[in-house]
Amino acid sequence: MVKSGVRTLYNILFTVGFILSSPYYFMRMRRRGNWQKGFAERFGKYDANLKQAITNRYTLWMHAVSVGEVNACTHLIRALEQRLPNLKVVVSTTTTTGMGELRRKLPTHISKIYYPLDRRHYVIRALSTIRPEAIVLVEAEIWPNFLWRARDQGIPVFLANARLSDRSYRGYKRFGLLFKPLFRSLTGVGAQNEADAAKLRTLGCRPEAIRVVGSLKYDAAKLDERRLLDVPALLRQVGVKPGAQLLLGGSTHAGEEAILAEQFLRLRSRFPDLFLVLVPRHFERSREVGSELEARGLRYAYRSEIMAQTQFEPGKIECLIVNTTGELKYFYEHATIIFVGKSLAAQGGQNPIEPGALGKAMVFGPHMQNFAEVAREFVEQKGAVQVRDAAELERVLAELLADESRREQLGRNALKVVHENLGAIDRTVDMIVKHLAIS
Repeated sequence: MVKSGVRTLYNILFTVGFILSSPYYFMRMRRRGNWQKGFAERFGKYDANLKQAITNRYTLWMHAVSVGEVNACTHLIRALEQRLPNLKVVVSTTTTTGMGELRRKLPTHISKIYYPLDRRHYVIRALSTIRPEAIVLVEAEIWPNFLWRARDQGIPVFLANARLSDRSYRGYKRFGLLFKPLFRSLTGVGAQNEADAAKLRTLGCRPEAIRVVGSLKYDAAKLDERRLLDVPALLRQVGVKPGAQLLLGGSTHAGEEAILAEQFLRLRSRFPDLFLVLVPRHFERSREVGSELEARGLRYAYRSEIMAQTQFEPGKIECLIVNTTGELKYFYEHATIIFVGKSLAAQGGQNPIEPGALGKAMVFGPHMQNFAEVAREFVEQKGAVQVRDAAELERVLAELLADESRREQLGRNALKVVHENLGAIDRTVDMIVKHLAIS
């Protein structure tokens, strides 16, 4: 009776919330573009090509919410295919930017779909069509109707690269009546560290189901062998002088671009060849970022407007706003100093592993909750500098711009941290394959 009541209450609340919030999310999809293709998949409706591709196949359904999870997911898929060559992988994502990354990074034999909205009817239709032998969720993406249906059908569900922010942990714990049975039903859980493993046990995961495997993002933080963007050539088009120092704000959030712009203008009096690159976390904010720079008298160009024939005179452009997706890592490779966004004027922090894997000097603010253990390790091993506020950020940027040897040492230390933490993908694959072999 309690179980039935919880499900009924959840479905009522979800439906109300879905109706009220759908205009907002629809507008977000329109702003990001490319939302029409595959739109019906969000309601569990799939085309004949997918149905034919999975007919009589041993199918594994993998889910990666958006761009951040997609990169780890693609590396995990490649490793799984090597161990299980007859496996048919269907991979889902929630956002259009995530889908763009999947289509760009994965071959055509991997089926790519949108994850269904968590209404009972849509979930039943999706799982009845795909009929997966197992499901792998990358990071903590817990949708009750989806997991209830998978459990009712006896489908093993794995949680890979599991991490819990303090906010998520508190939320799951507060609604333990709903979430505890769902966490208990997970077949295997690959936790990033002991702290996350302890949280997962508290939330209901069976101790025997949990393995501490490390973060997949250490293994996934590699540049593709084939460079898809020639950053030096692009910078020459914008008029950046050879050997100029590059200050890069990666995955920045509202407020951080303005801070970096103001600091850049002051720092340039000491470092006249300094050039600023800003990569907003959500590219649809790029016009807003441009307005912030314009208000400060800073001359800029948008990455999307740089065509083959584009050429600016040296000094004409002071900042490049990267309003495209999937290119951040190529700019990371050529940066002098990297500021990791969502850590100064916003909460949570973005992934510091990718710049670390490139051996780059990086700085982040005090708010790295989403990567707390990773950030702590970089800082303790002197592979990154964590600042308390904007004033300290400017001071540290000036010190690093003036001290090449310190930048190089930070990069070497960061690279050492990454190398010491490799192997999570193999450990995660071992966990999944072991359970599939006995299921």
